[in-house]
Amino acid sequence: MNRRRVLNILGKVILTEAILMVPSLIVALLYGDGDARYFVWTIVPAAVVGGLLWRIRPLDSRMSSRDGYRIVGYGWILISLIGAVPLYCTGQFTSYWQALFEVVSGFTTTGASVLDRPELLPHGVLFWRSFTHWIGGMGILVFVLMIIPMKNDNSMHLVRAEMPGPIAGKLVPRMKRTSTILYGIYTVMTVALVILLLLGDVSLFDSLCLAFGTAGTGGFSISSAGIAAYQSAYVEIVLGVFMILFGINFNVYYLMLLGRIRDALSSEEARCFLGIIAVAVLAVTANILSLTQGLGEALRQAFFQVSSIITTTGFATTDFNVWPEFSRHLLLLLMVIGACAGSTGGGLKVSRVIILVKSFFAEIRYIVNPKSVQAVRLEHKYVDKATLNSTRTYAAAYLMLVALITLLLSLDGYDMTTNLSAVLSCINNIGPGLELVGPMANFGIYSNWAMVLLSLTMLIGRLEIFPIFILFSRSAHDK
Repeated sequence: MNRRRVLNILGKVILTEAILMVPSLIVALLYGDGDARYFVWTIVPAAVVGGLLWRIRPLDSRMSSRDGYRIVGYGWILISLIGAVPLYCTGQFTSYWQALFEVVSGFTTTGASVLDRPELLPHGVLFWRSFTHWIGGMGILVFVLMIIPMKNDNSMHLVRAEMPGPIAGKLVPRMKRTSTILYGIYTVMTVALVILLLLGDVSLFDSLCLAFGTAGTGGFSISSAGIAAYQSAYVEIVLGVFMILFGINFNVYYLMLLGRIRDALSSEEARCFLGIIAVAVLAVTANILSLTQGLGEALRQAFFQVSSIITTTGFATTDFNVWPEFSRHLLLLLMVIGACAGSTGGGLKVSRVIILVKSFFAEIRYIVNPKSVQAVRLEHKYVDKATLNSTRTYAAAYLMLVALITLLLSLDGYDMTTNLSAVLSCINNIGPGLELVGPMANFGIYSNWAMVLLSLTMLIGRLEIFPIFILFSRSAHDK
């Protein structure tokens, strides 16, 4: 383990978080709610510690893949521990662990909350709470790579550990340029959404917070009424469309920028993703039609909730907890599937689901005809054996973790539907679950130890299992 290199980069991560808190400090000063001091208390120590670690000069600039996973794992834990401080200082949380849960939910773009009335938070903290979605959506390590020079082979280890999906690819040969392109697309889409919300008579503050939650597919609401508070079909449709757009692999948008429209439109994962949404919206619409005031309302509710759940954003305009069992179970399935790889969404990822389904049928064909050679293709390319194995391993680990964490969470005494949906919500980075953690409820029912468990679950889901477990691996700390 290259400890000096790891500490050096962690210093850069901490310093970057301190810088990213400055906009929230400015908002706090503008509104004068008294929360500016909370950010000063956090920014100054973080900047000092980050600066001191940055000054540690590594004797060897090389970085192994294990070092990359360690940096990502420790980095996300550190930014969460630091980022929770302003929230805890407000006094709106009964313990630091609740504030930690809230900020981990923000950074991992989960959107699960322990607050009954988030509108009671001062404006600066409320802004920071939503801004964590935007930071975590693309990944803070990707942001660090964009602003700080680093050798390309080293940076690829970080991207591979942080970027979601079965295959971590590069848009261009240099990772710094890749990071810049990603954040450029991300920022332009976010600004476009803010403008459209402003055109819908949403205030600037609300537009920014909603755009941060949508872009990061996070879903923190800034009021207890959620999106329904705006009582606007226009706002619902705009947010619904942009949730889908942010749930698509950003490589598709890069291809469009290059003028390769045909290649972008031929993306197998994107077409499958949109197809699942279309089928799910029609199925839910038919299922809830009798509960609404007509086809138009049923279609609108189905579109928004399906878009929100499959992209793992977590916004809600209605209490789908009271929907028929078919629709509730369908939403639970969409939680597991999630968005596209290379997007800001969570879940298993559509590409993994495609690979698993194709592997299943390939195995059946092989059993029927053992002499045949069965290959799995994705995006018009053959999927190599290593990717197939890692996808199957990830799926197995995912199922085992869901079962184990649900069992541990049952020690708090709540029903199975509540616990299972809470775990699926956290590991898939969605937000609302069912029953006691439904869209009109919150996670404040759980004890402090359960808050820590669910916070860890959200980190495991956002970093796709392995970076967190590598931290606890003895071999990962060998010299």
